[in-house]
Amino acid sequence: MEVLEAVDKAYGDGHAASLERKAEFIKIVRSLFKSKAALAGLFILSAVIFSALLAPYLAPYDPTVQDINNRLKPPAWDPKGSWAHLLGTDHLGRDILSRLIYGSRISLIVGLSAVLVSGTLGILIGLLAGYYGKWLDDIFMRVVDIQLAFPFILLAIAVVAVLGPSLRNIIIVLGVTGWVVYARVIRAEVLSAREAEFIQAIHALGGGTLRILFRHLLPNVVSPGIVIATLEVARMIILESALSFLGLGVQPPTPTWGGMLSDGRQYIYNAWWLATFPGLAIMLTVLGINLLGDWIRDLLDPKLEI
Repeated sequence: MEVLEAVDKAYGDGHAASLERKAEFIKIVRSLFKSKAALAGLFILSAVIFSALLAPYLAPYDPTVQDINNRLKPPAWDPKGSWAHLLGTDHLGRDILSRLIYGSRISLIVGLSAVLVSGTLGILIGLLAGYYGKWLDDIFMRVVDIQLAFPFILLAIAVVAVLGPSLRNIIIVLGVTGWVVYARVIRAEVLSAREAEFIQAIHALGGGTLRILFRHLLPNVVSPGIVIATLEVARMIILESALSFLGLGVQPPTPTWGGMLSDGRQYIYNAWWLATFPGLAIMLTVLGINLLGDWIRDLLDPKLEI
Protein backbone atom coordinates (compact mmCIF):
# COMPACT_ATOMS: atom_id res chain seq x y z
CA MET A 1 0.00 0.00 0.00
CA GLU A 2 2.90 2.36 0.72
CA VAL A 3 4.16 1.84 -2.81
CA LEU A 4 0.70 2.59 -4.20
CA GLU A 5 0.49 5.77 -2.15
CA ALA A 6 3.86 6.81 -3.55
CA VAL A 7 2.59 6.23 -7.08
CA ASP A 8 -0.55 8.23 -6.25
CA LYS A 9 1.59 11.07 -5.01
CA ALA A 10 3.68 11.03 -8.18
CA TYR A 11 0.82 10.81 -10.65
CA GLY A 12 -2.27 11.92 -8.74
CA ASP A 13 -3.87 15.23 -7.94
CA GLY A 14 -1.11 16.30 -5.56
CA HIS A 15 1.61 16.18 -8.21
CA ALA A 16 1.60 19.92 -8.92
CA ALA A 17 3.01 22.10 -6.16
CA SER A 18 1.29 25.29 -5.08
CA LEU A 19 3.72 27.54 -6.91
CA GLU A 20 3.37 25.51 -10.09
CA ARG A 21 -0.41 25.78 -9.92
CA LYS A 22 -0.15 29.52 -9.46
CA ALA A 23 2.21 29.82 -12.44
CA GLU A 24 -0.14 27.70 -14.53
CA PHE A 25 -3.08 29.92 -13.58
CA ILE A 26 -1.15 33.04 -14.56
CA LYS A 27 -0.26 31.40 -17.87
CA ILE A 28 -3.93 30.63 -18.55
CA VAL A 29 -4.99 34.21 -17.78
CA ARG A 30 -2.27 35.62 -20.02
CA SER A 31 -3.24 33.30 -22.86
CA LEU A 32 -6.86 34.41 -22.50
CA PHE A 33 -5.94 38.09 -22.76
CA LYS A 34 -3.72 37.35 -25.76
CA SER A 35 -6.67 35.89 -27.65
CA LYS A 36 -9.10 38.57 -28.80
CA ALA A 37 -11.48 35.90 -30.09
CA ALA A 38 -11.56 34.17 -26.69
CA LEU A 39 -12.17 37.47 -24.92
CA ALA A 40 -15.01 38.26 -27.31
CA GLY A 41 -16.50 34.82 -26.68
CA LEU A 42 -16.15 35.24 -22.92
CA PHE A 43 -17.82 38.66 -23.09
CA ILE A 44 -20.77 37.36 -25.13
CA LEU A 45 -21.25 34.29 -22.96
CA SER A 46 -20.94 36.32 -19.75
CA ALA A 47 -23.62 38.72 -21.02
CA VAL A 48 -25.99 35.83 -21.77
CA ILE A 49 -25.38 34.20 -18.38
CA PHE A 50 -25.76 37.55 -16.62
CA SER A 51 -29.07 38.16 -18.41
CA ALA A 52 -30.35 34.69 -17.54
CA LEU A 53 -29.45 34.97 -13.86
CA LEU A 54 -30.89 38.47 -13.44
CA ALA A 55 -33.84 38.12 -15.81
CA PRO A 56 -36.48 39.25 -13.26
CA TYR A 57 -34.51 42.44 -12.66
CA LEU A 58 -33.43 43.18 -16.24
CA ALA A 59 -36.62 42.41 -18.14
CA PRO A 60 -38.84 45.51 -18.33
CA TYR A 61 -42.06 43.46 -18.63
CA ASP A 62 -43.50 40.08 -17.78
CA PRO A 63 -42.65 38.01 -20.90
CA THR A 64 -46.04 36.27 -20.90
CA VAL A 65 -48.30 39.32 -20.49
CA GLN A 66 -50.27 40.16 -23.65
CA ASP A 67 -51.20 43.67 -24.77
CA ILE A 68 -53.19 43.51 -27.99
CA ASN A 69 -53.33 47.31 -28.19
CA ASN A 70 -49.55 47.35 -28.68
CA ARG A 71 -49.18 44.33 -30.95
CA LEU A 72 -46.49 44.33 -33.66
CA LYS A 73 -44.84 47.52 -32.43
CA PRO A 74 -41.51 48.02 -34.25
CA PRO A 75 -38.22 48.65 -32.39
CA ALA A 76 -37.71 51.99 -30.67
CA TRP A 77 -35.51 53.47 -33.41
CA ASP A 78 -38.24 52.96 -36.00
CA PRO A 79 -40.44 56.07 -36.57
CA LYS A 80 -43.47 54.03 -35.52
CA GLY A 81 -41.71 52.47 -32.56
CA SER A 82 -41.70 53.41 -28.89
CA TRP A 83 -38.92 53.50 -26.30
CA ALA A 84 -41.33 51.74 -23.98
CA HIS A 85 -40.57 48.61 -26.01
CA LEU A 86 -36.92 48.83 -27.05
CA LEU A 87 -36.99 45.86 -29.45
CA GLY A 88 -40.68 46.06 -30.27
CA THR A 89 -43.55 43.68 -29.50
CA ASP A 90 -44.84 40.46 -31.05
CA HIS A 91 -48.22 39.57 -32.55
CA LEU A 92 -49.75 39.33 -29.06
CA GLY A 93 -48.23 42.57 -27.79
CA ARG A 94 -45.58 40.85 -25.65
CA ASP A 95 -42.29 42.69 -25.18
CA ILE A 96 -39.55 41.18 -27.38
CA LEU A 97 -36.65 42.23 -25.13
CA SER A 98 -38.24 40.65 -22.07
CA ARG A 99 -38.90 37.42 -23.93
CA LEU A 100 -35.32 37.32 -25.21
CA ILE A 101 -33.93 37.76 -21.70
CA TYR A 102 -36.14 35.04 -20.23
CA GLY A 103 -35.56 32.81 -23.26
CA SER A 104 -31.84 32.77 -22.48
CA ARG A 105 -32.67 30.84 -19.31
CA ILE A 106 -34.19 27.95 -21.23
CA SER A 107 -31.33 27.81 -23.72
CA LEU A 108 -28.65 27.75 -21.02
CA ILE A 109 -30.50 25.29 -18.79
CA VAL A 110 -31.03 22.86 -21.66
CA GLY A 111 -27.54 23.33 -23.11
CA LEU A 112 -25.67 22.86 -19.83
CA SER A 113 -27.91 20.11 -18.43
CA ALA A 114 -27.92 18.07 -21.63
CA VAL A 115 -24.12 18.30 -21.87
CA LEU A 116 -23.81 17.23 -18.23
CA VAL A 117 -25.94 14.15 -18.90
CA SER A 118 -24.37 13.22 -22.24
CA GLY A 119 -20.82 13.99 -21.08
CA THR A 120 -21.10 11.92 -17.92
CA LEU A 121 -22.66 8.99 -19.77
CA GLY A 122 -20.28 9.14 -22.73
CA ILE A 123 -17.09 9.50 -20.66
CA LEU A 124 -18.12 6.60 -18.41
CA ILE A 125 -18.89 4.35 -21.37
CA GLY A 126 -15.66 5.38 -23.10
CA LEU A 127 -13.65 4.57 -19.97
CA LEU A 128 -15.20 1.12 -19.60
CA ALA A 129 -14.99 0.26 -23.30
CA GLY A 130 -11.38 1.37 -23.61
CA TYR A 131 -10.17 -0.23 -20.39
CA TYR A 132 -11.88 -3.61 -20.60
CA GLY A 133 -11.94 -3.97 -24.39
CA LYS A 134 -12.96 -7.31 -25.89
CA TRP A 135 -16.70 -8.10 -25.91
CA LEU A 136 -17.69 -5.09 -23.80
CA ASP A 137 -15.93 -2.75 -26.21
CA ASP A 138 -17.58 -4.48 -29.17
CA ILE A 139 -21.06 -4.07 -27.66
CA PHE A 140 -20.61 -0.40 -26.83
CA MET A 141 -19.10 0.45 -30.21
CA ARG A 142 -21.88 -1.33 -32.09
CA VAL A 143 -24.42 0.70 -30.12
CA VAL A 144 -22.48 3.82 -31.09
CA ASP A 145 -22.52 2.81 -34.77
CA ILE A 146 -26.26 2.13 -34.67
CA GLN A 147 -27.03 5.48 -33.07
CA LEU A 148 -24.77 7.34 -35.51
CA ALA A 149 -26.71 5.75 -38.37
CA PHE A 150 -29.71 7.91 -37.45
CA PRO A 151 -29.61 11.70 -37.92
CA PHE A 152 -29.40 13.24 -34.46
CA ILE A 153 -32.22 15.74 -34.91
CA LEU A 154 -34.59 13.10 -36.34
CA LEU A 155 -33.85 10.79 -33.42
CA ALA A 156 -34.51 13.62 -30.96
CA ILE A 157 -37.77 14.53 -32.71
CA ALA A 158 -38.96 10.92 -32.62
CA VAL A 159 -38.23 10.49 -28.91
CA VAL A 160 -39.75 13.86 -27.93
CA ALA A 161 -42.85 13.04 -29.96
CA VAL A 162 -43.25 9.87 -27.87
CA LEU A 163 -42.38 11.31 -24.44
CA GLY A 164 -44.07 14.65 -24.99
CA PRO A 165 -42.60 18.16 -25.07
CA SER A 166 -41.34 19.48 -21.74
CA LEU A 167 -38.14 20.93 -20.30
CA ARG A 168 -37.27 17.69 -18.52
CA ASN A 169 -37.90 15.52 -21.56
CA ILE A 170 -35.85 17.81 -23.82
CA ILE A 171 -32.88 17.55 -21.45
CA ILE A 172 -33.23 13.77 -21.22
CA VAL A 173 -33.54 13.32 -24.98
CA LEU A 174 -30.60 15.55 -25.89
CA GLY A 175 -28.49 14.10 -23.09
CA VAL A 176 -29.15 10.44 -23.84
CA THR A 177 -28.72 10.86 -27.60
CA GLY A 178 -25.58 13.00 -27.41
CA TRP A 179 -23.19 10.70 -25.54
CA VAL A 180 -21.65 8.92 -28.53
CA VAL A 181 -19.14 11.63 -29.45
CA TYR A 182 -17.67 11.52 -25.94
CA ALA A 183 -17.57 7.72 -25.85
CA ARG A 184 -15.60 7.36 -29.07
CA VAL A 185 -13.00 10.00 -28.20
CA ILE A 186 -12.50 8.89 -24.58
CA ARG A 187 -12.29 5.24 -25.62
CA ALA A 188 -9.49 6.06 -28.07
CA GLU A 189 -7.62 8.00 -25.37
CA VAL A 190 -8.00 5.17 -22.84
CA LEU A 191 -6.77 2.56 -25.32
CA SER A 192 -3.53 4.53 -25.53
CA ALA A 193 -3.24 5.61 -21.89
CA ARG A 194 -3.85 2.17 -20.38
CA GLU A 195 -0.55 0.96 -21.85
CA ALA A 196 1.43 3.68 -20.05
CA GLU A 197 4.12 2.42 -17.68
CA PHE A 198 2.65 3.97 -14.55
CA ILE A 199 -0.75 2.38 -15.24
CA GLN A 200 0.92 -1.00 -15.70
CA ALA A 201 2.88 -0.45 -12.48
CA ILE A 202 -0.25 0.37 -10.49
CA HIS A 203 -1.99 -2.67 -11.93
CA ALA A 204 0.97 -4.93 -11.10
CA LEU A 205 1.08 -3.62 -7.52
CA GLY A 206 -2.53 -4.56 -6.95
CA GLY A 207 -4.31 -1.30 -7.66
CA GLY A 208 -8.07 -1.76 -7.92
CA THR A 209 -10.03 -1.19 -11.11
CA LEU A 210 -11.94 1.80 -9.77
CA ARG A 211 -8.69 3.34 -8.53
CA ILE A 212 -7.07 2.97 -11.94
CA LEU A 213 -10.11 4.18 -13.87
CA PHE A 214 -11.07 7.25 -11.89
CA ARG A 215 -7.87 8.33 -10.14
CA HIS A 216 -5.31 7.68 -12.84
CA LEU A 217 -6.89 7.12 -16.27
CA LEU A 218 -9.69 9.70 -16.08
CA PRO A 219 -7.48 12.73 -15.26
CA ASN A 220 -5.20 11.80 -18.15
CA VAL A 221 -7.92 11.42 -20.79
CA VAL A 222 -10.55 13.96 -19.73
CA SER A 223 -9.09 16.96 -21.62
CA PRO A 224 -10.68 16.05 -24.98
CA GLY A 225 -13.96 15.52 -23.14
CA ILE A 226 -13.82 19.05 -21.73
CA VAL A 227 -13.25 20.50 -25.19
CA ILE A 228 -16.10 18.45 -26.65
CA ALA A 229 -18.41 19.47 -23.81
CA THR A 230 -17.72 23.16 -24.40
CA LEU A 231 -18.57 22.93 -28.08
CA GLU A 232 -21.52 20.60 -27.44
CA VAL A 233 -23.25 23.27 -25.34
CA ALA A 234 -23.58 25.34 -28.51
CA ARG A 235 -24.94 22.37 -30.45
CA MET A 236 -27.47 21.56 -27.74
CA ILE A 237 -28.70 25.16 -27.75
CA ILE A 238 -29.21 24.95 -31.51
CA LEU A 239 -31.04 21.62 -31.20
CA GLU A 240 -33.27 22.93 -28.41
CA SER A 241 -34.11 25.94 -30.58
CA ALA A 242 -34.86 23.65 -33.52
CA LEU A 243 -37.20 21.50 -31.43
CA SER A 244 -38.93 24.60 -30.06
CA PHE A 245 -39.25 25.96 -33.60
CA LEU A 246 -41.02 22.74 -34.58
CA GLY A 247 -43.32 22.92 -31.57
CA LEU A 248 -41.63 20.01 -29.77
CA GLY A 249 -39.67 22.04 -27.23
CA VAL A 250 -40.73 23.82 -24.05
CA GLN A 251 -44.33 24.81 -24.58
CA PRO A 252 -45.91 28.30 -24.51
CA PRO A 253 -46.32 30.58 -22.71
CA THR A 254 -42.72 29.95 -21.56
CA PRO A 255 -40.53 32.04 -23.90
CA THR A 256 -37.86 30.23 -25.90
CA TRP A 257 -35.70 31.55 -28.71
CA GLY A 258 -36.79 28.78 -31.06
CA GLY A 259 -40.44 29.38 -30.22
CA MET A 260 -40.01 33.10 -30.92
CA LEU A 261 -38.51 32.25 -34.30
CA SER A 262 -41.50 30.04 -35.05
CA ASP A 263 -43.95 32.78 -34.05
CA GLY A 264 -42.16 35.33 -36.21
CA ARG A 265 -41.84 33.36 -39.44
CA GLN A 266 -45.35 34.25 -40.65
CA TYR A 267 -44.67 37.95 -39.99
CA ILE A 268 -41.21 38.06 -41.53
CA TYR A 269 -42.20 40.50 -44.29
CA ASN A 270 -44.15 43.05 -42.25
CA ALA A 271 -42.65 42.53 -38.76
CA TRP A 272 -39.06 41.47 -39.33
CA TRP A 273 -38.02 42.01 -35.70
CA LEU A 274 -40.07 39.07 -34.44
CA ALA A 275 -37.70 36.53 -36.00
CA THR A 276 -34.55 38.63 -36.39
CA PHE A 277 -33.78 39.29 -32.72
CA PRO A 278 -34.16 35.70 -31.45
CA GLY A 279 -32.14 34.54 -34.46
CA LEU A 280 -29.38 36.98 -33.55
CA ALA A 281 -29.51 35.82 -29.93
CA ILE A 282 -28.98 32.21 -30.98
CA MET A 283 -26.21 33.15 -33.42
CA LEU A 284 -24.29 35.32 -30.94
CA THR A 285 -24.58 32.80 -28.11
CA VAL A 286 -23.36 29.93 -30.27
CA LEU A 287 -20.58 32.13 -31.66
CA GLY A 288 -19.45 33.10 -28.16
CA ILE A 289 -19.37 29.49 -26.98
CA ASN A 290 -17.46 28.35 -30.07
CA LEU A 291 -14.87 31.13 -29.74
CA LEU A 292 -14.30 30.22 -26.11
CA GLY A 293 -14.29 26.52 -26.96
CA ASP A 294 -11.59 26.99 -29.60
CA TRP A 295 -9.40 28.73 -27.02
CA ILE A 296 -9.95 25.92 -24.49
CA ARG A 297 -9.06 23.36 -27.17
CA ASP A 298 -5.80 25.15 -27.93
CA LEU A 299 -5.07 25.55 -24.22
CA LEU A 300 -5.49 21.85 -23.49
CA ASP A 301 -3.61 20.66 -26.58
CA PRO A 302 -0.08 19.76 -25.42
CA LYS A 303 1.21 20.12 -28.98
CA LEU A 304 0.40 23.84 -29.00
CA GLU A 305 2.31 26.47 -27.06
CA ILE A 306 0.08 29.37 -26.08
